Amino acid sequence: MKTLQQPIPSGYGPATTTGDVMRGIDLTGRTAVVTGGYSGLGREAARVLLEAGARVIVPARDLERARHQLGGLPVEVRPMDLLDPASIDAFADWFLAEEVPLHLLINSAGIMASPLKRDARGYEWQFATNHLGHFQLTLDLLPALRRAHGARVVTLSSLGHFYSPVDFDDPNFERREYDPWKGYGQSKTANILFTVALDAREKERGIRAFAVHPGSIAGTGLEKYVPQRLLIESGVLDADGRPIRDPSRYLKTVEQGAATGVWCAVSPQLDGMGGVYCENCDIAALSDFEGEKMIIEDSSRLTGVKPYAVDPAAAERLWDMSLEMLGR
Repeated sequence: MKTLQQPIPSGYGPATTTGDVMRGIDLTGRTAVVTGGYSGLGREAARVLLEAGARVIVPARDLERARHQLGGLPVEVRPMDLLDPASIDAFADWFLAEEVPLHLLINSAGIMASPLKRDARGYEWQFATNHLGHFQLTLDLLPALRRAHGARVVTLSSLGHFYSPVDFDDPNFERREYDPWKGYGQSKTANILFTVALDAREKERGIRAFAVHPGSIAGTGLEKYVPQRLLIESGVLDADGRPIRDPSRYLKTVEQGAATGVWCAVSPQLDGMGGVYCENCDIAALSDFEGEKMIIEDSSRLTGVKPYAVDPAAAERLWDMSLEMLGR
């Protein structure tokens, strides 16, 4: 079945929570890997998947810190660093050695609007973390995902993709001036293009892929590089620095923010679908929004997905470029 980039509609909305979408879902015998599963939205996803009976594995760079933040949740914590290709391969080798199917891969880890940094290969930090690390992890785990005969890969993107398409000529800001929001934007666009290409390649083998905008969830740590003044001026925080909750403006609780990713991972409403960008627990419409205004200052106007982020030709180009960057 071909899925168009348009709402189903699902019957859910901005205030939907993980509890709402998990009602009646039984994941007994299923296995899930959740990157970033020790904090924020990833931890909430791990929690509800566990409650539904799944085996949940959380890869983490700092095992002690991850276990502490998990607060006793009975997940399996394994070493992995998205900026270290060898550690990604090692994690995947460990999992594949078990010869078990992987039913759910939730690529939830990420960074936002960081200063210019580069990994050991010279790749820009946001692109390397948010896209390239997850691209490698997913490719490494494909044998286990195929073994599930009905797996889903959910990658957290953002309305931040409005900031920038992927600059195929200079993805690492080697020749253009670095802008942390454009770096974030192209990494989030890459998450969506990766979803489009992965779904096209693997749907015949039972793997469906989804990209997600969770909303703006202050307090998860993702905003640590954003000045508090900007968050207050944009209405994300109140004058005292406390999070404002208004789901109609994407200002959500953790339970609301994690709901769309969890919905994409488990909902039978999406059977036979894939290769789409979702928000507010539904497939998003295409957006015709134009303008250069900073998204964080005007997020209430931004819904849907930019056409450049779901363009199949750009998705193929990104796939090839990513393979080349990985040396594969």
